[in-house]
Amino acid sequence: MAGFARGELQQYDARLRAFLSYFGGISAQDMAFSKDGQWAVYVSFPEGTLWRSRADGSDKLQLTFPPLYAVNPRWSPDGKQIAFFSMQLPGEAAEVYLVSPDGGRPQKVMPNVPGPQVDPNWSPDGSALMFSGGGLGPTAIRIFNMSTHQITTLPNSQGLFSPRWSADGRYVVAITSPDMKSLMLFNFETGKWSLLFKADATVGQPLWSRDGRYVYYFLGYGAAAVMRVAIPSAKVEEVVSLTSFHSTGHWGLYFGLAPDDSPLVLKDTGTQDIVSLDFHEP
Repeated sequence: MAGFARGELQQYDARLRAFLSYFGGISAQDMAFSKDGQWAVYVSFPEGTLWRSRADGSDKLQLTFPPLYAVNPRWSPDGKQIAFFSMQLPGEAAEVYLVSPDGGRPQKVMPNVPGPQVDPNWSPDGSALMFSGGGLGPTAIRIFNMSTHQITTLPNSQGLFSPRWSADGRYVVAITSPDMKSLMLFNFETGKWSLLFKADATVGQPLWSRDGRYVYYFLGYGAAAVMRVAIPSAKVEEVVSLTSFHSTGHWGLYFGLAPDDSPLVLKDTGTQDIVSLDFHEP
């Protein structure tokens, strides 16, 4: 059986209660927008190449090339750099890279730091990159200072991953490992973690709303629903059910947010064909 992986990027319209083609319905995932909302980056699916364009899809520029497979790109607050991580070759640990939105060779941020290094995201002032990784110890959330190149560990973050720094700098959300069923909230003022919620199914890809009032995420690795939890009240509500939505993406699905916080998903439009071959010896 031969397969052709392809998707169509779609946006959920809450008013119409329907998914509509977005960005021309390109086959892309891991979309992120600059702070001013004028520019976008995204990763082609299934090729894994990073592209930059204006928010309307024009002025496209390819930023990475194989064998790099770009994952979770994030704009710096000043819009001058894009951080992402890449899984390059089998057996090699993931590493964090920086690339200019104007193009050029991607540069490793921490080439001498043992991996894996995944899910980089910027501090609100752009002075640091937060990521999850093991290094020489257990999986934890690390902070890389862009000026001093020093790495610190967020207190009591062992066993957590997928960190997301709030735009006001007050909080970090992260997922528990290995069960992936709880979302934790770190408060920089108190220096402590608290449990936002514990689900019966897996949770993934947490994302802050633009105003910082909510954290959106998907529930269930069958992509059963897009949910959101209010900060700091921890009230949980469903945004849209995905039980009948056929998703695809590098992890089997993709979930993101448009600039207006409407959910983005990648609809599976690939094909599978059964191929029969007759072999005749010469």
